[in-house]
This record gives sequence, structure tokens and C-alpha cells, in this order.
Amino acid sequence: MKKIFILLPIFLFTISFPQQLFKPHPFSKTMVIGFEGGATYSATDYSTQVFDYAGKFFIEYFLRSESKSSFGIRALFNTGFITGESKSLTNKKFRTQFYSTGLGLIYLLSASDIFYPYISVGVCHLWFQPRGEDGSSLTNYKNKVYTPKEINFNSELGFRLMLADNLSMILNGGVQISPNDYLDDLRRGTSNDLFFAANLGLSYSLFTEADSDKDGIPDSKDKCANTPLGVKVDDFGCPFDSDNDGIPDYLDKCPNTPRNVSVDADGCPFDTDGDGVPDYRDLCPDTPKRIKVDDFGCPFDSDNDGIPDYLDKCPNTPLGVDVDAKGCPVDSDLDGIPDYLDKCPDSAPGEIVDEKGCKKIIELPKIETDTVKVEPIREVSLRVSDIFEKNGITLKQSAFVELDKILEEMKREPLSRWRIESYTDNIGSAEANLRTSQKRAEIIQNHFLSKGISKIRVEAVGFGNKSPIADNKTEEGRDKNRRIIIRRIN
Repeated sequence: MKKIFILLPIFLFTISFPQQLFKPHPFSKTMVIGFEGGATYSATDYSTQVFDYAGKFFIEYFLRSESKSSFGIRALFNTGFITGESKSLTNKKFRTQFYSTGLGLIYLLSASDIFYPYISVGVCHLWFQPRGEDGSSLTNYKNKVYTPKEINFNSELGFRLMLADNLSMILNGGVQISPNDYLDDLRRGTSNDLFFAANLGLSYSLFTEADSDKDGIPDSKDKCANTPLGVKVDDFGCPFDSDNDGIPDYLDKCPNTPRNVSVDADGCPFDTDGDGVPDYRDLCPDTPKRIKVDDFGCPFDSDNDGIPDYLDKCPNTPLGVDVDAKGCPVDSDLDGIPDYLDKCPDSAPGEIVDEKGCKKIIELPKIETDTVKVEPIREVSLRVSDIFEKNGITLKQSAFVELDKILEEMKREPLSRWRIESYTDNIGSAEANLRTSQKRAEIIQNHFLSKGISKIRVEAVGFGNKSPIADNKTEEGRDKNRRIIIRRIN
């Protein structure tokens, strides 16, 4: 029965803490020495048991362990007293002094960084001297009825509380069972004598490897010796890095980054253009800031013409139509009709065309000058809106009236020379305005050339948005600034 009493707590203690792979146990491969002292309480043939005291010295060695538990071997020396009283016996009181040395096994768990419960079992060689109330040897001991030496069994349950890296406090309770019944000098009843002990002590660990960052990996094996306290580490003492991006999990704000992807200091994939699509998935890594992009990091292109929306000046181009760098349909002959609608794609520069891009035939009104005295023309200023259609590059039919007045002057004065000056408002870029003004001047020049005037007599010059004559902040002012001046220069 007493053996069952001893083995049951061992079994319960062992199954209460499931084993698992862990960091090296703090007591792994260490030697421990310790001293304990406390109270004893016996269970003998005397009816009344009395507390007494005992002390113990022990040496332990723990085997290598990388789990939460560690096994060790212990040697101990124990000495003290057990006492009992009984009014019905001849000797009213006994007090037995004992000495024991023994060997055993110890099983130690790491419940936390400072708390280590343990259990031990073993056998020991016990010497004892039963004495009476007056200190004299009791009858059976004195008469050598038995041998005051025996092999008995002991077990102990307790815990260790770490006070420092190598120093721990011990609190335990144990039992020592005699295979005989003479610890009280009497052999009576059916049960053998035993006694309990409750002890408090200190132990000191020798040969313990230093663990500077308290991660459970000794410095000799720790490849990351400065890991912050409480961070989980691998067998080499380094913080876990689940996605292998070089940023440990406790610092990684993007813990599921695919392998071999470059990341920043926060463990997140680089996004060079800041469009929300990481570089490793970005097919357009140089998108300007604040431009909306698709799932592949490319700017949206609503009409699929190859020009992204943020650059497309003609965002609704029909599918399959060739466009220029601005996303507008190509107009090869610059007649204002895009090629995909132009039925006459080879119109001459400045030629007046209809909505299909073909030459438009215009009958000019007859000018009667026989009886009218014509004043010499030196300069004529015309608004663009008066002589050009809304597209800005097609001459209105009414424009020919004014232009033909100048044409007549050119014919009357065959040695005269002229300059056509074209101006725009300030809407749009200076470069674009300069091209537009030059084109309009050349359209009027081509009209004169088509009427037989030599090119060396007519010069076409575009000045863009230079020399405004009105305020460009108003529509009326901009209309005045969009003008054509035909000036006689000789």
C-alpha cells in the first residue's frame, strides 16, 4: 500500500506536463549542489507523533535536454531525528537519530523561467539509533535484537524557484520508508515504520552556460545573442522569420511575403512608385505618383489605344484606331479629319475639305472694281474666329472675301511683298500654340499661292501666344488675341 502511495504522485506528476520540443533546458548538463533543512514527522508504533528536525546535503547532475523536462542523477546525505510518544508503552517516548546516504533519479520540469517543479525517487542506506526519554539506548537496540542498518526507499516532491542564474530556492516534501519496523525500537502491528520530511533549502548550479539574452539558448550556441526578452527563437537563438525575408516575425509587418522578394525595414515588399502594387507584381514600376492603376500596377487605359488615361487627350477613341503620342487619331494630311474617317487622306496642305476629308469646291463672288477707286492696302487684321471654322484650320467661305481683297492688291502691285503674322491666346503650351499659329499662317499663304502669287512674295510666320492685345483671362480678350495680321512689308 505504501509503495502505491509513493508511485501514484510520480505517475500523476509525469502525465500532467506533456512533453514537447523546446529550447535547451536551463539545467541541461549542469551539476547542482544544495543544502536543506526542515521538520520530520514519523509514522511508527507509538500512538502520538512529534515533529523533529533533519538536514540534508545533496549533489545532482542533469543530463542534456532540449525539452521542458530534464532527468538527473542525485546523491544525498541526510541526518536528523524522529520522535514519538505513547503513554501505554514502557518507554513513554523515543527519539531516534538517523544518518543516510543514497542515490536516486530526479525529474525536473521547466514550468516557467523561474518555476521548476520536480520529483525524485531513490534508495538509501540508513543507520539509526533509537533512544529513550533520558537519552539511553532502548532495549531491543541495546540487546542487538536487530541490525540498526538497512536499505530503504525514499521519494520527494517539490519545486525550485530561481533567485539568480545559478541560485535557486527549494521547497519540498518527502517520505522515507523502512522495510523493517524498528525505527522506534519496536516491532508491532502490520505496518513498517516510515517518516515524512518537509524541507526548505538552497541549491547552486555549477558549469551552467551563460544565456545573456535569456532566450534559453546558451551564449556558446546563440547566433543572435541580443534577442529582446520574450521573443521566440529557433535552435540557434535567432528570432523566427517565417517568410525568410531577413526581418524577424516580431518586427515583420508583412509576415507572408513570398520567398526571394526584396523587402524594406518593415518586412514589406518594395513599392518604388507608391501605387499600392509591390514591385515584384508591378508591370509598370515607374507610374507617376497618385495615378490610379490596375492590379498589375499599370495606369488605366479606358479605350485600349496604348495611351494611359492620364496622358490621353482623346480618351474615347474607337477600338483599333491608330493614335499619336497624345492618344488622338492620326491625321496624316493635317486637314482636321482623322485618317480612319478621311476618304481623301492625301489632301494638299491648307486645302479646304468637307466632313469626309475631300476637297471642297467654293465659288467666289465676283468683285466689281471698274468704277471704284481702291485705296492701297497696307495692313489687315482679322480674327481667327471670323476666317476659320471651329476646328481652327479650315477657312470659312466668308473669309475669301477679305483675302481676295488683299489678293487683288497683290496683283495690282506685282513687286510688293507681304507677311502673314498669326497669333494665338495663351491656352495650352507655348510649343503647341506656336505650331498652331504657324499652321494657320501657312494655310492662308497656300491660298495666295494657289491663286498664282509667287512664294517669294508671301512670308508666313507663327508667333504663338506672344504680343497679346487683350486680357487672356476673359473669353473676349482671348478671342481678340487669336488673330491674323496680313502686312505689306515692301
